[in-house]
Amino acid sequence: MTTEQSTNFQKATFGTGCFWCTEAMYNSLDGVISAISGYEGGQNPNPTYKEVCTGTTGHAECVEVTFDPSKITYQELLEAFFRSHDPTTLNRQGADVGTQYRSVIFYHNDEQKRLAETAKEELNKAGAYNNPIVTEISPASTFYEAEAYHQNYFVNNPGQGYCAFVIAPKLDKFKKVFKEKLKTAEQAIG
Repeated sequence: MTTEQSTNFQKATFGTGCFWCTEAMYNSLDGVISAISGYEGGQNPNPTYKEVCTGTTGHAECVEVTFDPSKITYQELLEAFFRSHDPTTLNRQGADVGTQYRSVIFYHNDEQKRLAETAKEELNKAGAYNNPIVTEISPASTFYEAEAYHQNYFVNNPGQGYCAFVIAPKLDKFKKVFKEKLKTAEQAIG
């Protein structure tokens, strides 16, 4: 990859509850260079997973996505965001409860902010969900990469209970909806 190509990559940061599932979904999309699990939006520097799990640091479990906008647009990443979780539940995704599991978009520039706010507004107006969307839309702050054992968690732990019974079915459903945007087998390996 040339320096010129790498400078065209952009960042997007999303929280949809547990970052293991979010990371697996975004990493399956063509044009996503990487999806890194981590924490953002809190006041404590360098938080640990244990600290974030208390719900007192203000951080959300999220994924920082590096993407190639010539292959996948920010709008497509937003569609994946809104279709991959329930954006109408405050501080909760399924059995995961607490502010660290909030639905959140951390925007990296004014254009991302505008697109996120427009998508949220249009989905609410269209009645896409039975309840209003409560997704927080906030400026990106410092992203703290989660501990190494959280990275590629689903890929590295497919037989673990949460992976097998929660992430795998959700990822299968996601891949059916976004089948036209998935990486090829060769891209997924490389």
